[in-house]
Amino acid sequence: MPNLENAKKALRQSKKRYEKNKIMRAEIDSLRRRFRKFLEAGQQDEAKAMIPLMDKKIDKATKNNIFKKNKAARIKSRLQAAIVRSAK
Repeated sequence: MPNLENAKKALRQSKKRYEKNKIMRAEIDSLRRRFRKFLEAGQQDEAKAMIPLMDKKIDKATKNNIFKKNKAARIKSRLQAAIVRSAK
């Protein structure tokens, strides 16, 4: 447990940021699951419609340092590749 006031404040901030980041990651994960279900069901129009929304969420998470830049690029690339694979 921190003793100094600034350390206590830093701990409070850290907990709040952790919760906020966890929510953002969970939203992105649930969107990715929904995307996969659409692809498995053969509903490519719905999956394609989700990509701009997912890109926006991923970019926002990257801007807020929830994801690193390369991880965001990797996720977005895999989404596009999944669409191409499912079209064949």
